[in-house]
Amino acid sequence: MRTWTADSRAPAAIAWALMARPGVWASWAPHVRGAWGLGTPEVEAGAVGAARLFGVLPVPAKITAKSARSWTWQVGPAEMVHRVEERGTGCVVAIDLRAPGPLEPALAATYGPIIQVMLNRLARVAE
Repeated sequence: MRTWTADSRAPAAIAWALMARPGVWASWAPHVRGAWGLGTPEVEAGAVGAARLFGVLPVPAKITAKSARSWTWQVGPAEMVHRVEERGTGCVVAIDLRAPGPLEPALAATYGPIIQVMLNRLARVAE
C-alpha cells in the first residue's frame, strides 16, 4: 500500500464535504470534470458509476466502502481509500493506494504525484 497526505488548517468536516461529494471534486482535482452514479450528494457504498477525466475520458468505478470519514473505490484493479483525519483544530487528508503486483509501484510512480497535488489543493481549498 502507498499513502499520500496533506495537512490542512480546515476542520475535518469541511475537508470531508469536499472529498466525499462528487459534485465538487473539480474544485480540488482539476482533471476530474464530473462524475455520475457514485452517489448524491456524497459517495455511497455499493454505487457503480464513473468519473470523467480531462473532460473526455470516463473511468468506471465502484464505491466499495464508506465510513464516517473515509470511502474506498475500486478503479480497474486498483483500490483507493480516501480519508480525512482530525488533527487538533485542523485535519489530514489522505489517499491510500493498493494494486496487485507490479501495478502498484507503476501507479505510485505515475499517478502518485498527481494524487499529492490533488491533496495539497484539497487542503488549501478546505481552508
